[in-house]
Amino acid sequence: MKCCTDVFYEDLFAFPLKVIQILKSRFAQHMHRHTGMEWNDVQARLEANAARLWSLNEMEKTGGEPDVVSFDCSTGEYIFFDCGSESPQGRRSLCYDRQGLESRKEHQPTGTAVDMATAMDIELLTPEQYHDLQKLGPVDAKTSSWLATPPDIRELGGALFGDYRYGRVFIYQNGAQSYYAGRGFRGSLRV
Repeated sequence: MKCCTDVFYEDLFAFPLKVIQILKSRFAQHMHRHTGMEWNDVQARLEANAARLWSLNEMEKTGGEPDVVSFDCSTGEYIFFDCGSESPQGRRSLCYDRQGLESRKEHQPTGTAVDMATAMDIELLTPEQYHDLQKLGPVDAKTSSWLATPPDIRELGGALFGDYRYGRVFIYQNGAQSYYAGRGFRGSLRV
């Protein structure tokens, strides 16, 4: 008979293996996203940086479908983006940041994109990264995603988001306090 601590430790040790298996399968299914990269190299990096598996698991749990999209030769890091076809389901209906949320007097959502990304230990995609992601195949044809917003725009109350419509990538602005059922955020993670 197993006690509760045995189950806890089994889950603790199974967790990284499960995440790695999901990532390995996605890597093989979408080779166009990481031309010239080898899974064994990615896995070795993941195993050497096991703490980052928690963030990748959070990206996965919230519907992001993280995958390797780039390699930084100067740091030796693999870069993961949320690659799901639509903005992650578990990260929608959020204001951009805490200041935007607090400026809403009524009908406040449950949180913010910036706070959730911080809690997951990931970064919001920049507009440049969003364009790079769209080059790998269109995403956000029915949804939109908050993007990292430059301070000068944020100081004026705005925040950036992007989507894919009419065969093009669009980067727009909206008030940081706004939120929509179809707008979430996409993240990036360096491992």
